[in-house]
Amino acid sequence: MGEELEAREAVRQAYQAHYRRLVAALYALTADHAEAQDLVQEAYARALARPKQFLDVADPEAWLRTVAMNLARTRWRRRRLFDTLVRTGRVARPVESVPGVDADRVALIAALQQLSQVTRETIVLHHLADMSVHEVAETLGVPVGTVKARLSRGRALLAALLTDVDDDHDSAPRRERVIEVRPITEVTDAS
Repeated sequence: MGEELEAREAVRQAYQAHYRRLVAALYALTADHAEAQDLVQEAYARALARPKQFLDVADPEAWLRTVAMNLARTRWRRRRLFDTLVRTGRVARPVESVPGVDADRVALIAALQQLSQVTRETIVLHHLADMSVHEVAETLGVPVGTVKARLSRGRALLAALLTDVDDDHDSAPRRERVIEVRPITEVTDAS
């Protein structure tokens, strides 16, 4: 029984240490704060379902992030049917929720949603979760070169998506929107 309590305490400590960072990373992937919270909470619920196994995990945050991302992928696959129903007009899409954040963060999340899922995951893990290229490659199960290529393409696409064009003057120079992308640790520590 003592090991069970120790395992539950490890999950509780992991919750206090990593919850906000995980939600921020999943929010960047899903663009839906409520869904991000739900995915992370489900990851913690799975840890609580088998707390003794959670004790054996070398990096609890990485384990929880992987579980949450796998849950997100499963939801994306299931959502394809829903999207088909929305496109055919049989179902109305619900109003999206955006938590009270600044306009730049909303623009970044909207731009991230226009990237492919694999590119978005790579960008989020590297730039927002502050993981090294090698850690991202290991997490996603792809070669380091693939991660570097996705990061390069993803940054180029984000730069194009986050560039503002002055609508009043067709010949006006393009203005780039400068958005500071800080690792999640800095965002959650400052909040």
